[in-house]
Amino acid sequence: MNRTEWWLRGPVEGVAPALQPVAHILLEVRETVGPMVEGLTESQWNARPGGVASVAFHVRHIAGVVDRLFTYARGATLTPEQVTAMRGEGAELRADDVSAALDALAARLDAAVAELRTVDAASLGDHRAIGRAKLPSTVIGCLVHAAEHAMRHTGQLSVTARVVRATTPSA
Repeated sequence: MNRTEWWLRGPVEGVAPALQPVAHILLEVRETVGPMVEGLTESQWNARPGGVASVAFHVRHIAGVVDRLFTYARGATLTPEQVTAMRGEGAELRADDVSAALDALAARLDAAVAELRTVDAASLGDHRAIGRAKLPSTVIGCLVHAAEHAMRHTGQLSVTARVVRATTPSA
């Protein structure tokens, strides 16, 4: 893994200058989550020390929130499948499903960066309605919040993974 953070690696090819920070954050999340969770047992993936969200939740939630906020950025509404997936983010994760969860996260982040290459910078201030309440935001508001929220949960995931490694049996 390259130890230089993405924001110090230069521009991401094809991404508008105003969206470079979003791309950098998503790529940083993409690169750092795997090593954070490597070697965790099923019980460690699902542990909730002190009642905090599990590692399993964070991995699913990062993928889900990026998916949902990019949907809103496109001006679309959530599909029934997205709503169902959101409701399942807190479910326990079986060891057999860890690889699929990490692959889904990587694929969602890759798709988000690819989608950033298609965003017209002139649309960044366009209004977007969020959720059932149709709360007001903008294209850039959705994209920045997707990245910020993903990084926030990556930080929480990092702490949770360290705590469960130190406090739960590894076998």
